Amino acid sequence: MRDLHLPGRSTVHSVNGMCATSQPLAAEAAIAILRAGGNAVDAAIAASAVLCVVEPYNTGIGGDCFVLLSKKGSADIIGLNGSGRSPAALTLEKLKAAGGDLSLNSVHSVTVPGAVDAWARLIADHGTMELGRVFEPAIRLAEEGFAVAPRIGLEWHFLEGHLAHDPDAVAHYTKDGKAPAAGDKFRLPAMAETLRLIGRKGRDVFYEGPLAEDMVAKLSSLGGFHTLEDFVSTRCNYVDPVRTNYRGREICEIPPNGQGITALLMLNILSRTGLDALDPNGAVRFHYEMEAARLAYDMRDRYVADPDFGEVPVERLLSDAFADELATRIDPDRRIAELGAVRDPLNRDTVYLTVVDKDRNAVSFINSLFFGFGSGICAPKSGVMFQNRGSGFVLEEGHPNCVAGAKRPLHTIIPAMLVEKGRAVMPFGVMGGAYQAVGHAHVVTNMVDYGMDPQQALDAPRAFPVGDGIEVEHGVPAETREGLAARGHLVRDAVLPHGGGQAIVIDHERGTLIGGSDPRKDGAAVGY
Repeated sequence: MRDLHLPGRSTVHSVNGMCATSQPLAAEAAIAILRAGGNAVDAAIAASAVLCVVEPYNTGIGGDCFVLLSKKGSADIIGLNGSGRSPAALTLEKLKAAGGDLSLNSVHSVTVPGAVDAWARLIADHGTMELGRVFEPAIRLAEEGFAVAPRIGLEWHFLEGHLAHDPDAVAHYTKDGKAPAAGDKFRLPAMAETLRLIGRKGRDVFYEGPLAEDMVAKLSSLGGFHTLEDFVSTRCNYVDPVRTNYRGREICEIPPNGQGITALLMLNILSRTGLDALDPNGAVRFHYEMEAARLAYDMRDRYVADPDFGEVPVERLLSDAFADELATRIDPDRRIAELGAVRDPLNRDTVYLTVVDKDRNAVSFINSLFFGFGSGICAPKSGVMFQNRGSGFVLEEGHPNCVAGAKRPLHTIIPAMLVEKGRAVMPFGVMGGAYQAVGHAHVVTNMVDYGMDPQQALDAPRAFPVGDGIEVEHGVPAETREGLAARGHLVRDAVLPHGGGQAIVIDHERGTLIGGSDPRKDGAAVGY
C-alpha cells in the first residue's frame, strides 16, 4: 500500500466492471455502456470512439488498432490485428522516383486506416450492441463540444506547426489556426456526422462510400498512390498471440507486424539478470533494462515486418538459447558500445485502454494515428485525419520491412495481457510510440520483481535509450543518473514523459478488480 501521507494515486477497486483509459470522459462512456448491459467489447469501442474525439491528436478513425481479448477470464487469448496496408500500387521504385519520402508529413507515409474495420469485426463477433449505440457518447461530445484537458491542450499546442501544412487540418482541428488550450471548449461537427454515418450504415460506408471517396480524393490530390480498391479490400485478421514466461507469469502480445515480440525478448533477457535483488530505481536496474532494450530493439529493427511478405523468426527470437546468447553480451559495468541507435521519431502519442466486465471478459485495446495528428493530412468533408504508419517502413531493398504495395509496416502499438495459473489476470498497456515495448517490460518487472501494485508500477520513473543516449524522466534519482553515466551512458532529460499506461488486475479469488491509470496523461480508472 502507498504512503497515504504523500501525494499520489491509490488503485481503484470495484466488483462489477472497470475501464482504465487516458481520459475520464472515455472511461465514463465505457462504464455507461456496461451499466446499460453492454459487455467489455462494446465498452472498449465506445471508449475508443470518445478518445478519437477528445484526444484527436493521439488517435482517430483514420488510424489503426490492435486488440487482445479474453472471454470470461480464459487464458486462450484472442488477438485481432487491425493495422492497415500501404497502397497496392506503391513500390520502392515508384517511391524513389517520387522523392523517396516517408517522412511524417508525406502522403506516402499514409497507410489505409484499419481501425473502423477492426471495430466492426470485433463488435459483430464478440459484442452485444450495434456500432451506432456505442458511438452515441462520442457523437454527443463531438457535436456539443468538450472541455480540453491539460495534457491534451499542451500537446495540441506543440502540434500547431504540424497541422499548418494542410488547410483542411487547420479548418477542422484549430480555432483560427490556434490549438485550443486546457479548459477551452472544442467541437468537431464533421467527426460527429462521420461517426453517425458509420454507426447508421456500418463499416462499408467508410471503405466504399462517400467517406472513402472523400479520403481517396484528398490523398490523390497530394500525389498518393491510394485507390478506392485499397479501401474496399481492407480487412483486419485474427492472430494467435506470441507469449513468453516471466517468473511463472505468461505475457501475451500481438505477433509481428507489431513490436510486441520486442517486449517479450526484453523480458527473456531480464529474467537472466537477477533483477529482483536490485533497487528498482537504482542505476544497475536501469542499466540492465536499457541494455536489454537496446539488444531487443536491434533484433526488432532487423526482423519485425509483415509476415505475409516473409517469415519472421519468432520461435528463434523467443527461444531460451537466444535469450542466453543476448544476455551474455550485457556487462554490468559498461554500456555495449557496438549497438546502434533505437529508431524513434520522438513520438509519444497513441491511446491505450482496457475494460473488464462483470463476466470477466477482458479487453486490451490500443488505437493510434502514430505521430500526433498522424500525417497532418485531413480529408476535407469527413474530418478524418490520416495516420502516417508508413513511416515505419525502411527503404533498404531486401530488408524484411522494406516498403512495398499492400504491405503492413512495423507497428509500434501493442496491447498486452498477463496470464497466471491458467487465467487472464491483467490486461495492460503502455503508450508512447517506440517506447511501448520498454514500458511493458518495465511495468511487468515492477510488479513481478518488486511487488508493486498496478498504480505504483505505472507511476514509477522511466527511461528509454534513444539515439546515442538515454532519456530519463525527472523522477529518476540523481545518483541513478550518475551511475548510468559512469557505465558509459549519455544521460539526458526527457522532453516529455515516456508514454502513459493503464492496467486492470482481475482478482478471480476475491471477485474484485484493481485498476491503475498513468498520471502522465489525463487518465482515469473507473469502476462500478
